[in-house]
Amino acid sequence: MDIKDHIRSIPDFPKPGILFYDISTLLAHADAWSVAMGRLAKVVSRHAPDLLAGIESRGFLVAAPLALKLGLGFVMVRKRGKLPGPTVAHTYALEYGTDIVEIQSDAVVAGQRVVILDDLLATGGTMNAAIELFRKMGAEVVGAACLIELTFLNGRQRLDVPFNALVAYDQ
Repeated sequence: MDIKDHIRSIPDFPKPGILFYDISTLLAHADAWSVAMGRLAKVVSRHAPDLLAGIESRGFLVAAPLALKLGLGFVMVRKRGKLPGPTVAHTYALEYGTDIVEIQSDAVVAGQRVVILDDLLATGGTMNAAIELFRKMGAEVVGAACLIELTFLNGRQRLDVPFNALVAYDQ
């Protein structure tokens, strides 16, 4: 099955000149979604993780069901101020300014093996920030994966962990 057949492209969203790759059509197709989760399970299980982490918010849709399928825990990586209780933050540079991602301070134990997931890898900034955040907590980030990679943005080059994507777009 070609997963790309179930991903819709929407031009000029969220602003003119952007081609948005919409996974809602993949999520709505039970067979395609099951195949995608099965393929990600094979990729991710090679890293023998203890936990899967999903980046807000579409990364939750990927990481949570995959964690359930693999019998693993799931951790949310969120923008600042979205998680209750004590958190640990990591600030990272954007093209114009900075942003902050957080996890709850008790979400991971030092030494745990973590794979970080999102729906799409573009420039790699947020994925790299999540990797650094888990390392700050003493976790061993053993890999990262996404449904989609925009290869023309070279985000993979910003990552220093093994990375896999189910589909790639070169424009």
